[in-house]
Parts: sequence; structure tokens; C-alpha cells
Amino acid sequence: MDQAGRMSANMTASATGLNKQVVTRFAPSPTGFLHIGGARTALFNWLFARHHGGKFLLRIEDTDRARSTEEAVAAIFDGLEWLNLGGDEPAVFQFERTPRHAEVANQLLANGHAYRCYATQEELAELREQQRAAKQPMRYDGRWRDRSPEEAPEGAPFVIRIKAPRTGETVIEDAVQGRVVVQNAELDDMILLRSDGTPTYMLAVVVDDHDMGVTHVIRGDDHLNNAFRQLAIIKAMGWEEPVYGHIPLIHGSDGAKLSKRHGALGVDAYRDEMGMLPEAVLNYLLRLGWGHGDEEIISIERAIELFDIDGVGRSPSRFDIKKLENLNGHYLREADETRLAALVAPRVESRLDTQLNDAQRDILTQAMVSLKPRAKTLNEIAEGAEFLFKSCPLDFDEKASALLDEPARELLKKTADALQPVQSWTVEAIDEVIRRVAEDAGLGLGKVAQPLRAALTGRTVSPGIFDVLFLLGKEESLKRLTAAGHVVAG
Repeated sequence: MDQAGRMSANMTASATGLNKQVVTRFAPSPTGFLHIGGARTALFNWLFARHHGGKFLLRIEDTDRARSTEEAVAAIFDGLEWLNLGGDEPAVFQFERTPRHAEVANQLLANGHAYRCYATQEELAELREQQRAAKQPMRYDGRWRDRSPEEAPEGAPFVIRIKAPRTGETVIEDAVQGRVVVQNAELDDMILLRSDGTPTYMLAVVVDDHDMGVTHVIRGDDHLNNAFRQLAIIKAMGWEEPVYGHIPLIHGSDGAKLSKRHGALGVDAYRDEMGMLPEAVLNYLLRLGWGHGDEEIISIERAIELFDIDGVGRSPSRFDIKKLENLNGHYLREADETRLAALVAPRVESRLDTQLNDAQRDILTQAMVSLKPRAKTLNEIAEGAEFLFKSCPLDFDEKASALLDEPARELLKKTADALQPVQSWTVEAIDEVIRRVAEDAGLGLGKVAQPLRAALTGRTVSPGIFDVLFLLGKEESLKRLTAAGHVVAG
């Protein structure tokens, strides 16, 4: 479809769906963590509802009792809370609505839009084998569609199947994919209610969306085929059709299906293991498949203002962890120092196996100004802050140890002697002393800063040397310089 045709389809979809309050939903299955693709689906639904002044609802699709777990439910809620994508009403749990689903199935049965199917598992297996041998599409052949239940053995188990249309076509004016048409001959009479009385996923989704008042179903395009089958239920019940928007899936940077090696992890991993900020993750997910001109840095407030479903592209997006890290670096630089210190403190404590006291946490907060410009993740900030809380004598890495040769150790002693009389321990006073030491030694500032950095941090990378001395304080700085002056270079 050309761009004009797609715009026309989108306008049709909008016209049918925006004449009343917009209601969207995010409906994950609690069989694992909230993965990054699910988080993007939740974001798009949340933004669409916010942009149109509507409601965003949550539904936990826990009908698969064997695989659904409380831990997964908790992980989903935790991830959504971290991203600030909570629902506007208490979440609906699909399993609790089983009686309602069965009620609709029986209503369809009573109205002649569904029927009892007594086909056995053996019969269905034989049918599939015949279709496979004939290279035909494998679908139920409707053998009980027009038969009387009285023909079945007394007490025989049965399922309830929908009477899907057999002629004509079903059309969806998809808000993302455009006009999509399926011949009804390709649809089969899917099961609504199993022989044990439990509803299928297809039935439960349709009933829940209707009862929750969902006007726009925005989800991954792997559900597009489901939409045609679900519409058979909607039409049979005489319910209003929702506007569909099927979003292309996310691929890895190499174009392959997104997997763990690309970054298809749980949202909690981006927070806990990778050290990302929620606003960075949201901004990145927003730009995965949706765009507004050349804007890359988009706050959530700006996103609410701009977002609409017609801005979503039809091609799969490529996940690039490096772009996410760069974006996270931007938000780290913009973040409040007190907030950052609170997020970094537990990471420092974990790395050093210690507990920071209030005074040390204050130092960490002061250090944020120097640490955050160089970092792309909270983990990098924590790593950069370690030196502040290590005990003297330090452990020196190989590069730092190599810098502490005999001339360097002499320079450290001179620096310690020059800093000893300093009364007001400010960055300005430290700056003045270090520059004087460099001048007296006939060296550039960098030649003095490098061995100082090694002596004070045990590493060759750190914040500016004046900031390092200031943050460590006079007593600790002199102690480390003196100890390093006795180190034998590696």
C-alpha cells in the first residue's frame, strides 16, 4: 500500500475509534519477566491513551496455569512501576473471569454461532496426518459443524467451536499495517471452550477486551493473524470492533530475531544489572519504531504531546545496545546528584562488600558532578567512585603500578609536603599547590597529575585530580600519597 492509502486507512481507523474515550490495554502473560518488547508495547499503549486523554488498563493473562507464576506477576508489575507505566485502574486477572468467558461461549452456542464438536483426539490426529500428506493447510474440517449432538455417543466429551464465516473476506483497517484482507475460507472453526469447560486464549482475550471497554488494541504484529479469528467472535456477538494497531517486532542489530545476545532481557536487567535509568529506557523504546522528525532526546512529557499511532513504522526496528548506553549517558548527565548517589550507593556497597555511612554517602553525592560526565551507566559511576571508599594502602592495577617509578615517588613526597600546610581544603587551594609543584619540577600539569591519580585511586582513570584530592579530604589524601611513595613499581 502506498503512503496515501495508508493515511486513508489510518484516518478510517481513527474516525471509528476516537469518537469516544480511548481505552488501551497491555496484557502480558505471567510466564516470565517483562521483556523489552513487552515494555515497548506497554509504552505505546500508555502514550496513545495519554495523548488522547483516555485510559490505560492492565490485564494479566494467566489462563495458562501450568506456566503462570506469582514471581512473574510481581516482576511484570515491578518493571511497569519502574518505568512509571502503571494502569489507571486495578489490573484484571484473566483466570478469575473464566465463568464470564464460558458464559459467552454458551451464549454463542445458544444463538447458533457456535456448536459442539465431539471429534476425538485420534480423529483429529488422523485428519492432520491426511492434510500433511496431501500438503494441505492443517485446519479443522468442520465435521461436526452441521451435525446433531444426538449423533454423538451418550456422555461423550465435546468442545465448543465458533462457526467461522466460510465465504467472503474479512478486512482490517489496521492503524499501523494499513488495509489487510484475509479470505474467510482460510479461517477455521476454532475452539472456544475446551472439553473441561475452560476457555481458550482466543475467546478470553475478546471477552475481556469487550468488557474492559478497550477501543484500541495495540500489540505486536505476531498477533495480526489472531485478529481475524477474534473478529469472528466479535461479529457473532454483535460487539463493536476495536481499532487494531499491530506493531512490527524488534530485531537485533544484525537484523535477526531479537534474542538475549542482542539485549532481549527482562526490564529488571536493564535496571539492576546494566545500570540504566528508566527515562533513558523509555526514550530509547519510544524511538524504536516511532519517530518525530530528527528529535532523539524526547522527554515523557514531550512524548505524550507528540505520540500517535500513525507515527509507528511498518518495518521491524533494530535494537542497538550502544545507542541505549549513549542515551543513558545523556540522562545521567541531566540527573539530580542526590538521586544518582542514592542509585549508585548500593552498587558501590556491593562492589566493595561494605556499608556506606551517612558521611560517605554525602561524599558520594558531592562526587556525582565529577563522576557522571564520563559515565554511560550507573555501574560505571559506581566503578569510578570506588576509590573514595577503599582502605589505605590501595591495590594498584598494572598501569597505575607502572607509573609509580622512583621519580614519581619522589614527586609524590614533594606534593604531600606542599599540601601539608594547606588550611582551607578547597579545589582552588589544591589547584594552586599542584600547579606550583609542577612548575617547580619543570613538568606539565599532566605529568604530575598521572602519578598523583595512580597514587590516590590505584587506577589511571578518574575524575579531575583536583576533584579527587578534594573529595578524599586532606587527611586521606596525604595518607595515600605517603603510602604510595613507598610502593615499588611493578
